[in-house]
Amino acid sequence: MSASVSSQTITRPAPPAQPENLGELAARHGLTVSGARPPLGAYVRQLWSRRHFIAAFATARLTAQYSQAKLGQLWQLMTPLLNAAVYYFIFGLLLKTSHHVPDFVPFLVTGVFIWTFTANSVMAGTKAISGNIGLVRALHFPRAALPIALALQQLQQLLFSMGALVLIVMGFGQFPTGSWLLAVPALVLQAVFNTGLSMAMARIAARTPDVSQLMPFLLRTWMYASGVMFSISTVLKDRDLPHWVTVALQCNPAAVYIDLMRFALIDSYTSAQLPPHVWAVALGWAVLFGVGGFVYFWKAEEQYGRG
Repeated sequence: MSASVSSQTITRPAPPAQPENLGELAARHGLTVSGARPPLGAYVRQLWSRRHFIAAFATARLTAQYSQAKLGQLWQLMTPLLNAAVYYFIFGLLLKTSHHVPDFVPFLVTGVFIWTFTANSVMAGTKAISGNIGLVRALHFPRAALPIALALQQLQQLLFSMGALVLIVMGFGQFPTGSWLLAVPALVLQAVFNTGLSMAMARIAARTPDVSQLMPFLLRTWMYASGVMFSISTVLKDRDLPHWVTVALQCNPAAVYIDLMRFALIDSYTSAQLPPHVWAVALGWAVLFGVGGFVYFWKAEEQYGRG
């Protein structure tokens, strides 16, 4: 009995097959990591395919912005006008800044409207991710759609209020001329700059939410350095400032875009010679932040909504 048992061949089970590399297996079946950052070209194509969503989202936010106020959308116009009235009282009447600036009211109102466009775009960017975190976590879409839509919302708001700006400058003797056409490329360059800056701030604020609390103080400082209420050229003539301060004031992007709009709309600035660096600097800032801000935001695409 024992001999028969020992004479039998004992078979052992075959060892389990080595598992295939999971990455190769996923790639073969077309699986990708959830929320992974796509290549830059594919990312741009995804954004373009969602251009209708971006436009609709911006319009809906603009419509809902003052829906709870009795005056509704009129606040889009009244807010910059009230700011201009306050600045006129303080800087024009109390500090007598108007004595050194020709066409002070058109000068001031133009500065306030154009500055508000940039400031609101920055503030909107700081809340692009945190203010829409439910949307970010629930749906898969290129996250850059959010800061772009919010910057578009601010552009729509500026265009809505440009009618009042035109009426004000015409009320003070500034009537349409060929130079008014320069307002179009100036606004395009500023819009590209603002959008890129909004995307950069969206990434920073998504990582450090406290930035949105600090930003109003930084924006107020930037506003005072941008010649919204006074002429930077007059300040540079009257004061012997260090060279780097002079260059910083002259190349300040907010001041550059404000100067371009004043040059387009106000005769006393159109008749003067616009410094040759202004258009070049405006284009440079637009390209730098438009492209750089977009790439900077895209590099952290997979991190948004995961904190």
